[in-house]
Amino acid sequence: MSDCTPITAELVESKAPVRPGDAHKNDFGHVLICAGSKYMTGALILATETALRSGAGLVTAFSTDDALLPLKANCPCALTAAWEEDVADTLRKANSLMKKASAVAIGPGLDESDPRSKALVEEFLLNAKALVVDAGALNIIAKYKEELLPVLASRKERGLLPAVITPHVGEMRRLLREEVNYEICAKFAVDNSCLLILKNNKTMIFTPHLTCYSIQGDNSGLAKGGSGDVLTGLTAGLLAQGMKPCDAGISAVYLHSKAGSLAACEIGVRGMLPIDVIDELSEAFRETGW
Repeated sequence: MSDCTPITAELVESKAPVRPGDAHKNDFGHVLICAGSKYMTGALILATETALRSGAGLVTAFSTDDALLPLKANCPCALTAAWEEDVADTLRKANSLMKKASAVAIGPGLDESDPRSKALVEEFLLNAKALVVDAGALNIIAKYKEELLPVLASRKERGLLPAVITPHVGEMRRLLREEVNYEICAKFAVDNSCLLILKNNKTMIFTPHLTCYSIQGDNSGLAKGGSGDVLTGLTAGLLAQGMKPCDAGISAVYLHSKAGSLAACEIGVRGMLPIDVIDELSEAFRETGW
């Protein structure tokens, strides 16, 4: 779309969440990360570590015991809560955690075959006041499209913020069940009252108000599993600090790209990993004026 607004440092600089020197942790929001599974423990770690680095005051990782074990060793600053064996008990715990959370992220590394995963996706779509949906959660929505897309679209009617969804092109194709083009994505964002971040070398952001933003990346170092998990954690962390979904999405995409460029300069595009992008976030914040 030729009328997309470029995402620049100047655009993002003024969007930094206020950070007074006399604040305490509860002033900076609480992120709930629902992610990970037995064979995809890294997704939970990456999303949680990034949310911690985003400036959020508290981050709780909500996952299976198998995924929480390595997280506890790698992210000692995070709080943890384990899924229950039963779907109903897991939902009760999720609701208790959600009441304390300023923003929720769900999806990275989820076991899509686990009935608890589908139940949690629906629960957060229904009730999370600020929400980021990625990866496995998007695939669950695609599988149960007729049931779950109306729930996504109805968030505005229920007084909730538009959900931020962050598919790559393959995930978007599964959601649409047709080939992806920018006009269809723009319509999807409007029809479903969501902020759509379409991840690619040129990342596009489509809002529910028919506006569009874009950033050209061309950093093959970000073309690695786990990069999207970093973006999810960063977006949720910014939402938790009180940013509106559009501002949080624009800022997260820019800062993720900036940190990726810094990692590429430091390590090189072949050898850099998503964890290196997290390590460069502080410098990306500084250079952006945050």
